[in-house]
Amino acid sequence: MIPSLQTQKLSIMVLDVDFALPTSETTENTDQENQTMVTEFYFSDFPQFEKGGLLFFIPLLFIYIFIFVGNFMIFFAVRLDIRLHNPMYNFISVFSFLEIWYTTVTIPKMLSNLVSEQKTISFIGCLLQMYFFYSLGVTEDLVLTVMAIDRYVAICNPLHYAVIMTPRLRILSTGSCLFGFLMLMPEIVWISTLPFCGPNQIHQLFCDFEPVLHLACTDTSMILVEDVIHAISVLTSLSIITLSYLRIITVILKIPSGESRRKAFSTCAAHVTIFLLFFGSVTLMYLHFSVTFPPLLDKAIALIFAVLAPLFNLIIYSLRNKDMKDAITKIFCSQKMFNVSES
Repeated sequence: MIPSLQTQKLSIMVLDVDFALPTSETTENTDQENQTMVTEFYFSDFPQFEKGGLLFFIPLLFIYIFIFVGNFMIFFAVRLDIRLHNPMYNFISVFSFLEIWYTTVTIPKMLSNLVSEQKTISFIGCLLQMYFFYSLGVTEDLVLTVMAIDRYVAICNPLHYAVIMTPRLRILSTGSCLFGFLMLMPEIVWISTLPFCGPNQIHQLFCDFEPVLHLACTDTSMILVEDVIHAISVLTSLSIITLSYLRIITVILKIPSGESRRKAFSTCAAHVTIFLLFFGSVTLMYLHFSVTFPPLLDKAIALIFAVLAPLFNLIIYSLRNKDMKDAITKIFCSQKMFNVSES
């Protein structure tokens, strides 16, 4: 029997539909593959070397060398001078060691972007920069918190200071590092799975969570959960440090001797200054919630957070600390004289 014309048309329509389905799926798969094409990011806000980049390159290079060498000297001075073998200076040496790598994660790439024409960073390099920068920052946050507890015990319970702090010294230092580096791992792993299909321009001085996530071609609202966790951890540290120093000030004001009171205040002044610098920049950069800063101010805050705060930390812990200056002079200057006499 010969099929009718209507039946033939229906068969053709079914064939067309069946043929179109794989085409739609293929297009969808192609789109998904295209979304993973971005393999590097571009820092678009760095000036060209011949158009002012040199003016930023030279001071930034000297700042980085000063931070690197200065913290290196503090770290080894504490390790080599037996007079500094106590919990307070041990935490300072740990903090200095972290500062070396904290600045090394971002500043060399900034220097490269000021002299290079490409100003790019690979996707993996960007993830690693974010991971180490924030892991080291969280670890420094924890070390500062432990340092506040250390000062609290030293001033409010001085007779039991050695018994309380010395046995827990290594546990507190190691625990701060482990927690700091493990806390950021889930967030970085999650970001590594996101599709990035362009554009690829990062409007910041380094790879930061917010500018990078804005480039993702998918919903990134889940990052709010991690942001809340980070905010809680920062505010917890802030509360512990604030309460510790309020208690310390209360105890110091009850000391009858003016000289003893002045000495007690001076031992805490450096840490309070570092605390204000660190948490002040963290608050401006990450806890401003819905407040939006102008792009230039946003980059200025990032510069304070990544470069100027470590610089001032070093100055406060070395140039304004007599014991530290004496230890550095004794170790490095005597070693230099020894080498000269031998030659």
